[in-house]
Amino acid sequence: MLVNLALGILAIIPLGLGRWLVTEWLPMGCHSVTDLASAPVDCDYTTLDHAPVVMGLLAVTGVPLAIAVLLADVVLPLRRGRRLGPWLGTAAVLLPAPFVVLLALAGW
Repeated sequence: MLVNLALGILAIIPLGLGRWLVTEWLPMGCHSVTDLASAPVDCDYTTLDHAPVVMGLLAVTGVPLAIAVLLADVVLPLRRGRRLGPWLGTAAVLLPAPFVVLLALAGW
């Protein structure tokens, strides 16, 4: 259980990057430099410049975290002969909990 909470603290970074992609980049009218030729009204050039960096950081931080969650919540319980239900249930609650608390403290 504490492992999932510790992984949840580490998950703040990829969850924050994913939230930025969903809230800033996806609603934007242009998603590449070639889209700029059509001169979309809602194109934010700063967001367009930051998107590749954010996607790269999301891949660099998210993949190791996903491997750690897979090891802690699937592989280790199966090796010890335990059921996956309780482990996955606590993971579903405790992994996003620190991120949700930070969002609440920041005023969403």
